[in-house]
Amino acid sequence: MRVLFLGTWKFGLSIVLCLLPVQLAMFRPDGSEDGRVAVRYKEGLAHGFLVLRSVDGKILANGDLIQTAVGDRVTSELIFHFKDGSSRSETAAFSQDENFKLLSDHLIEKGPAFKNPTETLIDASTGEVKVRYAGKDGKEKVDTDHMELPGNLANGLIFTLLKNIDPSTPRTTLSMIVSTPKPRLVKLVVTPQGEEPFLIGGSRRKATHYVGKLEIGGLAGVVAPLVGKNPPDTHVWILGGEAPAFLKFAGPLYSGGPVWRIELSSPAYRSTPN
Repeated sequence: MRVLFLGTWKFGLSIVLCLLPVQLAMFRPDGSEDGRVAVRYKEGLAHGFLVLRSVDGKILANGDLIQTAVGDRVTSELIFHFKDGSSRSETAAFSQDENFKLLSDHLIEKGPAFKNPTETLIDASTGEVKVRYAGKDGKEKVDTDHMELPGNLANGLIFTLLKNIDPSTPRTTLSMIVSTPKPRLVKLVVTPQGEEPFLIGGSRRKATHYVGKLEIGGLAGVVAPLVGKNPPDTHVWILGGEAPAFLKFAGPLYSGGPVWRIELSSPAYRSTPN
């Protein structure tokens, strides 16, 4: 029985090795695929308040979404200040002519809340992607790559893009740069899961629930399912209608990170005597 098991294992491994070239071709990000999201609702001046929670509901950080627009160019900044002193800030600049197009993205994650604090800069016009991080020896390292970036790059734009996707579209494929810490181009496949009810005061509304699945290219994408290390899905809820709005997010914010929730927050006022 032991010899039979060893032979079967070798036979299975040989099949996997033979299929690797096919699998690599299937999972390789396709830079020629456009997949851009058309501008249905233009972005403008905005300031929103957010809260970041753990899956058990504990508040980890408070945040602001600050957005400005000049012509068809929009700058969106999402900032979170953690209770443990950590911080996460992402500033994305994009154009909104016929389609949304990322121009640049600057992400800084630092502090104990992040397993591997990093700084990532993306210049979509030149294709340069730079990642700063601490190596195992504690010294700062910088990886700079020049990549062929597709037109559907979604870093810093996920909430904006989902507000503009027609909820009847069965599948939307976006591209993203993730730091592992080396920059890597992956695909995010977004599918609507139908409408879910929620309440605003006593008013009943419905939101479209989207699920995003990362498709990791290369050998890592083939091996990850075999070793049980597929990244968790991301979930986003969008209010539709004439003025779509972001409502809630659930998923990891960095490679290998825990599932966190981002929700809208409203100001609380101290009571004052009449």
